[in-house]
Amino acid sequence: MRVLVVLVTLACFASAQHQALIDYLERRLQTIEDRISLWHEQTARYASELRELKQQMVSQLESLDKEKEFLRVTLDGVGTRVDRVERELDYLETQNGAQPCVDIDDKLIEQQVMLVKEKQKAKYSKLSDCSDMISSIKAMKILKRVGGPKGMWTKDTGRGSGKVYIFNGTDEDTIHEFASVQDFARSQGMSLAKNLKLPSTWKGTGHVVFNNYAYYINQAEEMMVVKYDMKNSSVTDSAVFPVQDHLPVYGLTPETVMDLAVDEEGLWAIYATRQNERYISMAKMDANTLDIEQMWDSNCPRENAEAAFIICGTLYVVYNTKQPGRSRIQCVFDINDMVTNEEASLVYFPKRYGAHSSLKYNPQEQLLYAWDDGYQILYKLVMKKKLEI
Repeated sequence: MRVLVVLVTLACFASAQHQALIDYLERRLQTIEDRISLWHEQTARYASELRELKQQMVSQLESLDKEKEFLRVTLDGVGTRVDRVERELDYLETQNGAQPCVDIDDKLIEQQVMLVKEKQKAKYSKLSDCSDMISSIKAMKILKRVGGPKGMWTKDTGRGSGKVYIFNGTDEDTIHEFASVQDFARSQGMSLAKNLKLPSTWKGTGHVVFNNYAYYINQAEEMMVVKYDMKNSSVTDSAVFPVQDHLPVYGLTPETVMDLAVDEEGLWAIYATRQNERYISMAKMDANTLDIEQMWDSNCPRENAEAAFIICGTLYVVYNTKQPGRSRIQCVFDINDMVTNEEASLVYFPKRYGAHSSLKYNPQEQLLYAWDDGYQILYKLVMKKKLEI
């Protein structure tokens, strides 16, 4: 009997130890499972953070590649221009011998200052026999609505090209090219467009397309005019616009820091500076070299101005009226004083949606390409001859 009691006691003790061991092992396994689950969560989080970091690094590298290419092209352009200046200086030195050192009196200095002033007042030497001015706006055609509220659209203003170009937005880098106005009109959005990616972003809505080149404004530390070859997809030249303290050209379109224009005479720049902050200025540019040929300060105020364009050397500035959806040409400036405000400032635009963010004149068609709150509009102009005053 005693032996049986001992055996039962031993069995109970062994069973209790076995259960305690099982409980201990279960607790250890649960702890290990919890740690494995925590490791999985941490690993997933680290993998997600690494993927985000990789995407950021790829984006940064792409941006650096763009900046590198733009800087390379800019430096190449600067080198070319420096070489050209050096050749011109060498030529001038061979044509003009060394001048003797003489004392220049005050009277001679005054004469030189007066000569410079007379040159500034001299009439611009026209490249064409164009003498047209606006008589009225005959018709308005709303082609379609595509893109954002602000942008620019135009046809190549040179001869022999029917392509249409869309610059959607005020700070982008992709031009949408259509084979014709008809293709643009029947396209669902940008579906029929060929996309041309620029090496840098444009600023504002003041771009033009002239003889298969896109001229656009890039603003980083300085105001730069960039000339982009549409056929070869490369920047052929760029130049810093030689004016300090730029201001937005138009009071109602603050994104446009400079507005480029093309007329029968070629390429122009419409701009404003703090030195003449109330009024709009303009400059004639060489479309091949981007050199400034001559500059003028107009009497057209920036306040309440929407946009502007140039026809035959005459600046037309468009202002918003108090009537909703109505604009008018309220100020003109002719570089040769052949047009007055009284003659040309009574032209109203047909009633439309909002305000013009851009107006681009095509001298081949005598049409205005307008962007109005996302609508692409064509204005047909009626012309008359200037009368010299």
